[in-house]
Amino acid sequence: MMQHSVGSRLLTLLGMVLVLTAIGGCGDGGQESGSSRGSSDGATNGGSYTVVCTVGMITDIVRAVAGERAEVIGLMGTGVDPHLYRPTRSDVQRIVDADVVFYNGLLLEGKMTDSLLRAKGAGKSVYAVTELLDKAYLLAPDGFDGHHDPHVWMDPKAWSRSVEVVRDAMMEIDADGADVYRSNADAYLAQLAELDAYAERVLLSVPEAQRVLVTAHDAFNYFGRRFGYEVVGIQGISTESEAGVRDIERLVDLLVERNVGAVFVESTVSDRNVSALLTGARARGRDVVLGGELFSDAMGDADTYEGTYVGMIDHNVTVIARALGGEAPERGLHGKLSER
Repeated sequence: MMQHSVGSRLLTLLGMVLVLTAIGGCGDGGQESGSSRGSSDGATNGGSYTVVCTVGMITDIVRAVAGERAEVIGLMGTGVDPHLYRPTRSDVQRIVDADVVFYNGLLLEGKMTDSLLRAKGAGKSVYAVTELLDKAYLLAPDGFDGHHDPHVWMDPKAWSRSVEVVRDAMMEIDADGADVYRSNADAYLAQLAELDAYAERVLLSVPEAQRVLVTAHDAFNYFGRRFGYEVVGIQGISTESEAGVRDIERLVDLLVERNVGAVFVESTVSDRNVSALLTGARARGRDVVLGGELFSDAMGDADTYEGTYVGMIDHNVTVIARALGGEAPERGLHGKLSER
């Protein structure tokens, strides 16, 4: 049987504290903030206990591992930027009511982090899916105040460790389902291994001199290290940072000097800065094209292949490889990518 880590009285008290804490930052006049409307993905598996996840990439893991044994709720839906997301009262209540909570950690969730840590401190089962990653693996780029880059899902090998965190946590909480969780996790890990092998193959088909990935913000550093690409983000790791005129000019110089053929926009970041790059390069006589839209901090639309973690990465590596002169099938790993 599932073991509850805290009593109902403590959960009630915790709920009151969290809800009161959230009231100050969840919109005016008792209304939830507009950015959150429609962002909660309430799809469930109809199971006997409730799991709440923050970003879609984590929700995808948990649904794959849980199967039918849990109700899985994702707080941040399609197109939501976790760096800027402000938890609503309903988000906080879902955390209070959940039996288990999974989040990225590494400050990805920004303004939600305090609520998550407060819940964990009160005894709720709250897990950071990055907790098994060796500190030596994590990147701490300049200008990020010593914090680690949270975008580890861009490396499918590293993201496999998150599957292990979810599997082990669910086996501990629901021991009766251990065999199911182990089997489901093994199947999902096999998919990630296949995805990683495909990504490596098509990305390395790009001529070495063209392996320069210019994107809207610095979400692809682990990707670059895993697959041997130089990654340049216009903004920093968090989309809260802003690019200045000098940043744009510096990157236009790079595009011209390195003969970079394509740059990429991201689904959760404004394309304004990327458009400025294209305009600047054109003024310098260099015709740089828009290589396509990449998924960085959120997956694609719900109920689509790109709305899964595997589909998200398949889309990214296929678009990047094809735009930069490599060889990749137009419809991706298994021909499932949407027609563009």
